[in-house]
Amino acid sequence: MKKAPILWLNVAVFSITFAIAAIGVPWYGLTVGLSAGLWWAALGLFCYAGLSITAGYHRLWSHRTYDAHWSVRLLFALGGALALQNSALHWSSDHREHHKHVDHDDNDPYSASRGFWYSHIGWMLREHQEDSYNDYANVKDLQRDPIVMWQHKHYLALTLGMNFGVPLLIGLLMGNVIGALLLCGFLRLVIGHHTTFFINSLAHIWGTRPYTERNSARDNGVLAFVTFGEGYHNFHHIFSGDYRNGIRWYQFDPTKWLIRGMSYVGLASKLKRASEYQIEKARLDMMWRRLQEHRETSAERLQHEYEDLLKQAKAYYQSKKALLDARTQVFKDQVEHSSLAARYRELKTEFRQERRRWRRMVRAAL
Repeated sequence: MKKAPILWLNVAVFSITFAIAAIGVPWYGLTVGLSAGLWWAALGLFCYAGLSITAGYHRLWSHRTYDAHWSVRLLFALGGALALQNSALHWSSDHREHHKHVDHDDNDPYSASRGFWYSHIGWMLREHQEDSYNDYANVKDLQRDPIVMWQHKHYLALTLGMNFGVPLLIGLLMGNVIGALLLCGFLRLVIGHHTTFFINSLAHIWGTRPYTERNSARDNGVLAFVTFGEGYHNFHHIFSGDYRNGIRWYQFDPTKWLIRGMSYVGLASKLKRASEYQIEKARLDMMWRRLQEHRETSAERLQHEYEDLLKQAKAYYQSKKALLDARTQVFKDQVEHSSLAARYRELKTEFRQERRRWRRMVRAAL
């Protein structure tokens, strides 16, 4: 098959930003130095951009799990431009296709079944879906949001302003423009990119599946920690209409906490939650399915053990018969009789041990 054409702009952006973050930042830090204030500013921008993707692009616009005040939507639109992951309209269109066709190579934009590299970043380096964005038919609802369409129309200008203008301003305020561009611009951007990309790649190959095995999505607390709660991906793929990803109080999901906090002050409303019964039913169904699989595996293992036990029994009773036959032969050599007796006692012990082990296994399996 002919390969899709390379998107040279994307290749250049990912390559150049990564090279500067991996080489330029350490070099500058060692030779000139980077202040603690710049590190805190970079962390703040990382959190702002990340939450704009998770609470804005993902849970607000892609899945419509809640409604947000126009001021919140504006902040998320600007933060999404800072994250440099395309416009909210484009991002949501991709993501809805992903949920609709998850793991199907021909339709899922970043199908995990094509491998880690493809789902992580490879799908953005070639024009795999060249005809997918003619009219954005799957995000007609978002086209009625003036803030979404404003960001989409002016995305390039907003991206340049947020990724160069904001770090430049921080650098002027802190007296280190180059350090701010390196740390708050390039390093923050690269880390933000790849932590988000991990949800498309690692979250489909590393973790547990407590709610469904109909797709490759996994729950992973480690990924949740670096992606503002998005790591509970198995839950999300079966209950995508829930504003939460981590539903337990102890699960790290700052995006959920942000949305709930905004609802307390009137900035978010109509928070959607999946039915508790449906959530519990999904968990119990998975437990039952795994129990059945375990029982099938146990039954197969018990069958093998049973066949081995029959072999032991056959050898034992043959030995016992041979010993009895030998005893009836008065003129049989005494040495041969002693050897048969020793073999008989050995097989008797082994057989009884194997029979006890078999009985324990059967009781455990029932």
